[in-house]
Amino acid sequence: MNNKLKVSSSPHVRDKATTGSIMLMVVIALLPATFFGIYNFRHEHAWLLVLVTTAAAVLTEYIYERALHKPITVRDCSALVTGLLLALNLPPTLPVWMGALGSIFAILVVKQLFGGLGQNFMNPALGARCFLLICFTGRMTTFTYDTVTGATPLAALKAGESVDTMSMLLGNTAGTIGETSVIALLAGAIILLWTGIIDLRIPGTYIVTFVVFILLFGGHGFDLQYVTAHLCGGGLMLGAWFMATDYVTSPITKRGQIVYGICLGILTGLFRLFGGSAEGVSYAIIISNLLVPLVEKVTLPKPFGKGGEK
Repeated sequence: MNNKLKVSSSPHVRDKATTGSIMLMVVIALLPATFFGIYNFRHEHAWLLVLVTTAAAVLTEYIYERALHKPITVRDCSALVTGLLLALNLPPTLPVWMGALGSIFAILVVKQLFGGLGQNFMNPALGARCFLLICFTGRMTTFTYDTVTGATPLAALKAGESVDTMSMLLGNTAGTIGETSVIALLAGAIILLWTGIIDLRIPGTYIVTFVVFILLFGGHGFDLQYVTAHLCGGGLMLGAWFMATDYVTSPITKRGQIVYGICLGILTGLFRLFGGSAEGVSYAIIISNLLVPLVEKVTLPKPFGKGGEK
């Protein structure tokens, strides 16, 4: 009888997926947007920026852990994902050294100094992007397409100009390396959904809430072209599917994920419609990351038999 009883601490049901396999699947899902961005901005040095930014993230994590005699975790591919996500959030004309600096900040300051993977309080790639925006605003807001420098579609939309939503859908427009092609991003999102890495709860709630906010306060009524332009621009799809769903910085409770998605949609709408910038996704996700502990505290299910009405 004793041989049949195995006493162990929870969890008692374990998944075969590892951190490395999950992160590797995220990298695979990002490849369509990455390859399209490199091709779309082939006249700039997008490929080199992606390569250097990603390599700098991995190398920073390795050097830091080696110097402090910590377990080497570069094989879990989390640093690879951080570097790649940061690169896809950068303008293709950004100097390579700025991309490397952003990777160092993401890994060293946002991730490792707070305890490493699982302890960071915000998405490292977005934290680094906002750091670069503050330090190098001019270079981070300069966009070029086919060697012509101009405003992004969302900036033109905010200025009252018309935009080509089909070009935004396909990706033939100015923007960061990974945000322009909605089709490529959705292809990656399908991979994540099909493999069970993410579900629709956070991105679905985020997108629906944002659409409702735009319809109510956008000033264009039920204008589908206006709504579509907002959905296809400003990195909304990249943020909704690949960064807002980050396991570490998003709620673990189902109700909390819905509340989190609603916060993301409202904040993105506020920044875009009433803020000085035409974007807003990065700041919306970071602020929502900071709200996650409170959201989880409020939405945490009560243990069975406790918390009932007296």
